[in-house]
Amino acid sequence: MMTRRELLALASLNALNASENADYKLSIDRISLEIAPKTTIKTIAYNGTVPGPLLRMKEGQRVTIQVDNNTADPEIVHWHGLHIPSDVDGSVEEGTPMIAPHSSARYSFVPTPSGTRWYHTHVMAMRNLKRGAYTGQFGFIYIEPKTDSGAFDQEIFLALREWDPYFTNAEDAMDVMYKRCSVNSHALGFGDPIRVKPGQRVMLRILNASATMHRRIAFAGHSFMIVAMDGNPVATPKTVGFLELGPAERIDAVVEMNQPGVWILGATDDRDRKNGLGIVVEYSGKSGVPQWLTPANDRWDYTIFGRSGNDAAAQRIPLVIEKKFAGSRWVDKWAINGKSWPKTDPIRVKTGERYRLVFDNRSDEAHPVHLHRHRFELISIAGARTSGIYKDVVVVPAKSIVEADFLADNPGKTLFHCHQQMHMDYGFMSLIEYDQP
Repeated sequence: MMTRRELLALASLNALNASENADYKLSIDRISLEIAPKTTIKTIAYNGTVPGPLLRMKEGQRVTIQVDNNTADPEIVHWHGLHIPSDVDGSVEEGTPMIAPHSSARYSFVPTPSGTRWYHTHVMAMRNLKRGAYTGQFGFIYIEPKTDSGAFDQEIFLALREWDPYFTNAEDAMDVMYKRCSVNSHALGFGDPIRVKPGQRVMLRILNASATMHRRIAFAGHSFMIVAMDGNPVATPKTVGFLELGPAERIDAVVEMNQPGVWILGATDDRDRKNGLGIVVEYSGKSGVPQWLTPANDRWDYTIFGRSGNDAAAQRIPLVIEKKFAGSRWVDKWAINGKSWPKTDPIRVKTGERYRLVFDNRSDEAHPVHLHRHRFELISIAGARTSGIYKDVVVVPAKSIVEADFLADNPGKTLFHCHQQMHMDYGFMSLIEYDQP
């Protein structure tokens, strides 16, 4: 018979072996993050850094990830944008188990599709602004395609982020604002600049890792050639003067480094840049005060990256989005077809069928709507027809209708929700469920 001490030693050895056999290891810990001198943020992060480590995977090659939760609260990790089984997707609503405090979990899956994905916590925060997407629990995943031209000289991953959230004291419903911002782990003017050389083609993979904020950014003196959205190549790459991203959206853009100098890449809003939402780009041999140029105030339009409209037959699923006023100085609730989570009706689908999600936003706020475990093709934006734009998050403008088609090709419970943390927490969520064949 083994003693209790021997059993504990064996369990520790087995855990160590399991960790060593994993392809990646993530540790969830409380950290102090110095985003600028004398400005330290206390948060929760992966492996002590914000963003967490870049996880590079090969499309179609199985990976195993060990996650150690070293905090006193249950946690879960969502692998955003991957088409993987429900039990490892990282959503309790789909059936993925939570990671208990001071315990571990292992996720094993075949990563697909290729492109820029990310991982993040998927817990509810409610009124606790030190939980969920308000923390530093996020990081990039890049799934390398089986064939990749690699037509660029540098590849840089940039995450847009806010810190020190607080509730506004408004007469109407409560909202969340922030005192500080950063790109990756530093506020504008602190940390190392992006260093480039004239003539280089630089691939920027940009993520809006905000819990709640929509962002417009520009690169002074330069333009962006958008080649992918949410990791998926666009039908028609276009050069634009600014980027607009709702929470959880990603954009891959190539920038031609043809304007030697020292420039700012950051928020077009002066206040947000002053609060840190930017990064310096420095050409070799150049120095001086980083320069900012305000871009044209044009309208952001997904459809310019698509092609002519798609007339493929699809079964329509109406999804009416409405706000439920909860009272003065309280948080509004949200409803889909008149019901709030967990009372929302499941969306029934059959394997192999094509469905058209009709997001009818009757509220006065834009919503970054996310579909787990699948991607969808944009069909119309406020009446403008398009096709060839595949995403897993789409911003549905206020008082507008967006239509998006998806193929029901990944059986299992599938979460659909607003990626604005407050909206998700207070009712904007439903499940897609497959009918048995």
